[in-house]
Amino acid sequence: MTGLNLPHPWLADRTVHFSGSGIRRIFDLAATLDDPVDLSIGQPHFEVPKVIQEAAIQAIETGKNGYSATAGIARLREKLQARLESQLGHADRRVMVTSGTSGGIVLALMALVDPGDEILMFDPFFVMYQPLVRAVGGTPILIDTYPDFAIDLDKVESAITKKTKLIILNSPNNPTGNTTSADQVEALAALAKQKNIVLLSDEIYKKFCYDTPFTSPALCNPQTVVVDGFSKTYGITGWRVGFVHGPAEIIEAMARIQPFTFVCAPQPAQWAASVALDVDMSKVVSAYRHKRDHLVDSLADYYAFSSPGGAFYLFPQVPRGTATDFVSRAIEHNLLIIPGCVFSQRDTHFRISFAVSDTTLERGIEILKRLA
Repeated sequence: MTGLNLPHPWLADRTVHFSGSGIRRIFDLAATLDDPVDLSIGQPHFEVPKVIQEAAIQAIETGKNGYSATAGIARLREKLQARLESQLGHADRRVMVTSGTSGGIVLALMALVDPGDEILMFDPFFVMYQPLVRAVGGTPILIDTYPDFAIDLDKVESAITKKTKLIILNSPNNPTGNTTSADQVEALAALAKQKNIVLLSDEIYKKFCYDTPFTSPALCNPQTVVVDGFSKTYGITGWRVGFVHGPAEIIEAMARIQPFTFVCAPQPAQWAASVALDVDMSKVVSAYRHKRDHLVDSLADYYAFSSPGGAFYLFPQVPRGTATDFVSRAIEHNLLIIPGCVFSQRDTHFRISFAVSDTTLERGIEILKRLA
């Protein structure tokens, strides 16, 4: 049989970089199991605050259902811009609204990366970074952070070449939950500035910091491009509203690309996001801190891991064998978790999401104890 297991001759070469998200495969598997214990998906489990829901409904009912300005509705952009000027004080910093944080990352890479450029990222890394970098012609350069997931500035500096264009930082990190220390953030920001390399900071989990305050590299490097959004903080992952801020020329270039890609973020969700900015989510963060503490305490005698300082993930090392095999055994016990090879060159760890109810978390802990 000719053509068996070969790509279709019409497909573009870039499609080989997208093998299908390992996270989504687990998500699809969950639909086939009977009452699975799902600790796989990084999606907040709490209800969207009523005031945010009502703002979205009001926007729909009052006819705000068409395209918005490609960079976002004025009310949301103005509120974001005012906050940035208050927090950072950068005269040249501008903001635009994107179709989710993922949309912001896509636009940033399209605006910044040329074929042959080298992009530094820290392993483990968020699943979409590597294939997207390759899709725009860039070369991912992975910097190992095992076993404690801390950034080694000597490793970063030694990885920099004449082709290095961009460094991607994600703190708090997905999949590890690690929060980069303020000293490390400042040192990385200073190195990027010194070497004239773009620093792209993915800050989608910045509200979920449990032990120390969040530090953005934009505080000490005005050239930092920051990707952020509303999905995780307010539980509106399906609404697709993110934002990016950075030097005006870069943001303007991204805004020129957006009409030819995502066009704009959904308008009703943008109106709701402008209301969300004033909603206090500290009780949710406190509840997730409690979940983190309970999970860490419960598994400390069973697995080796670095305690996460943020986000809602734990990234333990498997007791033996590969993470892929371990996850297969977990599925046999009706437990869904993600093998670390989805996020890393290594297949030694697995990701647990504790963005679930206390009951689900407790069921998962008991299965993980048995598997250990």
